[in-house]
Amino acid sequence: MTKQPSGPVLGTRALNRATLDRQLLLRRSPRSVKEAVAHLVGLQAQNVKPPYYALAARLDGFAPEQLSRLMADREVVRIVTLRSTIHTHTAADALTVRPLVQPARRRELTAFRTGLAGVDLDRLAALARGLVEAEPRTMAGLREALSAEWPDADPQSLAVAARCTLPLVQVTPRGLWGRSGQVALTTAEHWLGRPAEPASAPDATAATAAMDTAVLRYLAAFGPASVRDMQTWAGLTRLRAAFERLRPRLLSFRDETGAELFDLPDAPRPDPGTPSPPRFLPEFDNLLLSHADRTRVVPPEYRGRVWQGNQAHRTLLVDGFLAGVWKLAEDALVIETFGRSAGGAAERAAIMEEGERMLATLHPGERYDIRFGTVVAQAR
Repeated sequence: MTKQPSGPVLGTRALNRATLDRQLLLRRSPRSVKEAVAHLVGLQAQNVKPPYYALAARLDGFAPEQLSRLMADREVVRIVTLRSTIHTHTAADALTVRPLVQPARRRELTAFRTGLAGVDLDRLAALARGLVEAEPRTMAGLREALSAEWPDADPQSLAVAARCTLPLVQVTPRGLWGRSGQVALTTAEHWLGRPAEPASAPDATAATAAMDTAVLRYLAAFGPASVRDMQTWAGLTRLRAAFERLRPRLLSFRDETGAELFDLPDAPRPDPGTPSPPRFLPEFDNLLLSHADRTRVVPPEYRGRVWQGNQAHRTLLVDGFLAGVWKLAEDALVIETFGRSAGGAAERAAIMEEGERMLATLHPGERYDIRFGTVVAQAR
C-alpha cells in the first residue's frame, strides 16, 4: 500500500504568496542583478528582451544597462539549459547547470537519429568545439562546416547535435539591450576562460552532491514544490531519490489535492492575505513554467490563455495570479484583462501605475499611452 503524504495543507493562495516571495515579486528586491539571476537559477531567454522585463518586475532600481554590462563583461551568458531552452545564467551557473541537465540534452538527439546515421557524436563534438573556439559560428556556419565532414547527414541535425553535445553560449552583442546582433556561438569554457563541471561527475559522491544542491536551490526560488514540479522545471526525470536523501533537512506539506510538497525550513511562507501588487512579466517567464501544477499562479479557467499557436504573450499578474496579457504597440502599452479582472477603479489605477513604472524603467524618454484593449486576436 502506498503511504499517503502527511503534513500541513498549503492552499493555493499560500503557495502563491510563498512562490511570489521567492521570485522577488511580492516586493521589489534590493539585490544586485547578478545576485538575482543566481538566486532565480537563471532567467528564461528564448528572446532577447524577456530577461530585462523579468528583472524590471523584480528589482528595485533596475536599469537595462546593468544586465547588458554583465553580459559584455562575461559575468552572465545566454545558453541552452533547462527544458532545452535558452536561459540567461551567471557564468558560474552556466558551468554547473548545463552539465547537470546534459543527459536530457543528449536524449534530444534520439529525434534526429535518422539525420545523424553514421555520425560519430564524440568526433562531431570535438570537431565542432574546434570550429567555434577558433571563432564564434552561427548555426548556418556550423551546418556548412559539419556537412563538409558528413555530406550524407542532414545538415540541421548536425548543427543540433553540436548544440546538444557542447555547452554553446551566445556571444555578445547578442543579448545586449538595444544592440542585439545575430546568434554566434562558442563554448562556455572558451568564452568564460575556465572549465565546466564534467557532464558526468567523476564519482557518485560528486554527482549526488551536485543534484542535492540543485534541489535546494530550486526550492529556494520556486518552493514549496513537489518532485514533479522540479522535474518540470529542469526537464529531467527520476529526481525522487534526491528528495528522499534530503528529506531529513526539509519540511513536508501537502497541497489541496494531497500531493506532497517539500520546502526549506527557513524559506519564507507569507500569510496568504499578504498584498501582491500588479506585475508585468515577459513571455516565457519561469514563474509560469516551473511547476507541473501551475494553479498556484494560473487560475484553471485561464489555462492556455497566454498562448496563441506557438506564440506566447507577455503576462499580467493581479493579486498574484495571471489576470491578463499585454503588448507594446507602436504608441501604446495595451493591456487585456481576463474575466472580471481589473474591474474596479482602484485596481485599474494600480495596474496603470505599474505600467508607467515599467515603461519608465525600460523605455525612458519614449512616449506610450496606456490603454485597456485587445491583445489576443479573437478566433473567427
